[in-house]
Amino acid sequence: MSAGGGTTFRKERSDAPDGFFAAEAAGLRWLAEARGVRTAQVVAVESAAIELERLQTAGPDRAAARAFGRALAVTHDAGALAYGSPPPGVEALFIGARPQPAAAEKTWGAFYARDRVLPFLAPAVAAGFLTETEAHVVREACAAIARGVFDDGDVPARLHGDLWHGNVLWTPDGVVLIDPAAHGGHRETDLAMLDLFGCPFLEDILAGYDERHPLADGWRDRIPVHQLHPLAVHAAGHGRHYGRAVTDAARQTLALV
Repeated sequence: MSAGGGTTFRKERSDAPDGFFAAEAAGLRWLAEARGVRTAQVVAVESAAIELERLQTAGPDRAAARAFGRALAVTHDAGALAYGSPPPGVEALFIGARPQPAAAEKTWGAFYARDRVLPFLAPAVAAGFLTETEAHVVREACAAIARGVFDDGDVPARLHGDLWHGNVLWTPDGVVLIDPAAHGGHRETDLAMLDLFGCPFLEDILAGYDERHPLADGWRDRIPVHQLHPLAVHAAGHGRHYGRAVTDAARQTLALV
């Protein structure tokens, strides 16, 4: 349940898992420390609730989008201790309402395959949204990723981790981010999430990002690789369409190998 009034906004969930709102609060603060993209300020956090500053929204525009892209690059460049590392003081990580593992990997591929894609396949199959044959294709793609086919030597970036357009709030003062699944990962993962569900003025966001931190050659080709995680999460609980989509992304990934 969400409620609020005045200058704050309160989210409550009586069945919140242990550490759920603590992880959200820590993620917002950790991202804010990067002094890149602004995040919603945490006013208070409890085991079953979080209270945030109330934000005034505004329509998106190209200038704000470009500024967002530049700021996102700054946030990413603030870095993380390792691939999969959580914000300081956090033990439990979540993507939406689903738990996901923390890690301390030196290489991105090993972390991403093991901790961001594979954990969601069994629930997707059990839900009837992914077939065993399709799951095999996704596992093949994960095996290639885990071997390091897409490791590029970039250092772990400070990721929002759930950067779909619903977590991008446009305000009179620019973009403010909410609801992170913050961890150390690959910068292209946040950008692939923006692309997955669409974001206003995406090309302007990307142009601003590239101004601040030039993107590696071929990054657009690798978008399906980085979309495997959110698609697997959705395949675990949001319908058969996502089972087909994660399989298609896996086939595109294998085509790059």
